[in-house]
Amino acid sequence: IKDGRYSVPSLPEGIYAELREGIKLRDQLVKQLMTTEGRIQNWLHRYFPEFLDVFGDWKGKAAIHTLRMFPMPSAITQMTAEEIVSRWKPYVKRGVGIKRAEQLIEAAKRSAGLTVGTTFAERELSNLLEHYDLYKQHIQDLDQDLEQTVKEVPGAIEMMKIPGIGAITVATVFAEVGDIRNYSHPQQLVNLAGLSLREHSSGKHKGETRMTKRGRSRLRRALYLAVRPLVVHNSTFRTLHHYYTKRPDRPLKKQQSLIALCCKLLRVFFVIGNKQCEFDGSKLLRGLPQIK
Repeated sequence: IKDGRYSVPSLPEGIYAELREGIKLRDQLVKQLMTTEGRIQNWLHRYFPEFLDVFGDWKGKAAIHTLRMFPMPSAITQMTAEEIVSRWKPYVKRGVGIKRAEQLIEAAKRSAGLTVGTTFAERELSNLLEHYDLYKQHIQDLDQDLEQTVKEVPGAIEMMKIPGIGAITVATVFAEVGDIRNYSHPQQLVNLAGLSLREHSSGKHKGETRMTKRGRSRLRRALYLAVRPLVVHNSTFRTLHHYYTKRPDRPLKKQQSLIALCCKLLRVFFVIGNKQCEFDGSKLLRGLPQIK
């Protein structure tokens, strides 16, 4: 590695290469799961659009078992509320009862969904639900394997102890950057993620300062998805977010603050990865003025 802030190491090797392939596989599975979810949503719009008026979310336990057992409005209208509840009971212990069953029957009676081609439409839904279950299980199994693998990386366990940071976030970071100890400065990680700032100007016009996005999008996305809950559930990052957006001198917009916190998180990872030390939020807040 060359000396300087802007050089980056080569592609990950060893355990880092394993993490890279695992995270790539996870992204593929998540994409397939989202596609399947979209197709199920489309099926509901075609054959039983009122279903979501009853359940709100088709992925809830009672809702998804309803779709597996009797998805068509024509079948539901032939059942009593008591029969529906009895079919739910083996799978759902609480949260649904006669009132919900009556709502389902009323929704089925007024349904504007398609009433033709229903035999193969039911098979289509059954196949989609099988794929949905399969992708979810694959992701769950893969997440467990990734968590066990990433624990072997120096500093990973300490990173996962940060309130709000999960194993998949840490695994994604190492998958993208490799061995953090190979970097001489945290700015290299910021540049690698495409989070460094650049002024968009032309001629005499002084444009807005934005991040370059010339980096690894998977790393950038993982950091952003990690930071959003951090500003809610992690007291250190919540305080930093409040300071960045409320400070009297050049306050940041909320989105700008989140990007700044992504850079801050990368710097935290850099220190922990090199020293294998515990996260100490007080060091990030040291000298920070109180903002009401």
